Amino acid sequence: MDSGKAPIEEAAERFLSNRRIAVTGVSRAPEGHGSNAVYTRLRDRGYEVFAVNPNAEEVEGDRAYPSLGAIDGGVDAVVIGTRPDRAIGTMRECVEMRVKNVWMHRAFGTGSYSADAAVYGREQGIEVIDGGCPLMFEPCSDPGQKGMRWFLTLTGKVPKRV
Repeated sequence: MDSGKAPIEEAAERFLSNRRIAVTGVSRAPEGHGSNAVYTRLRDRGYEVFAVNPNAEEVEGDRAYPSLGAIDGGVDAVVIGTRPDRAIGTMRECVEMRVKNVWMHRAFGTGSYSADAAVYGREQGIEVIDGGCPLMFEPCSDPGQKGMRWFLTLTGKVPKRV
């Protein structure tokens, strides 16, 4: 039993109740990049989203930021969509900025999941969702994402509790 941990549905609802969300790993070449799909869906659903890519000035037709700290006014939540070895640095930035909700994107493979980053974030009081995708949950999901959520929960890529 995962006593003391919140069900993923509750954690996802808290995460998606934030209106200013940064998405790291958004690429200039969007085809096949999960971060780009997350970024555009959140934007299309009315969230104020910020693309973070230190190597781009613009992605998906919007301004890109080199770091979380470069976003004027900060953000309420962060989706980590970079390689796992970069997640700890992002988590440290989240701690510095007092971000309370972080989602480490993972579908197939390891995604952006880093055990060290997850542990560190939780030790610092951040609610860390360490798998799955915000698009698998309302108000951002669609039937395809719901199906992926079901399957990936069975395979352990989407946690039942966080």
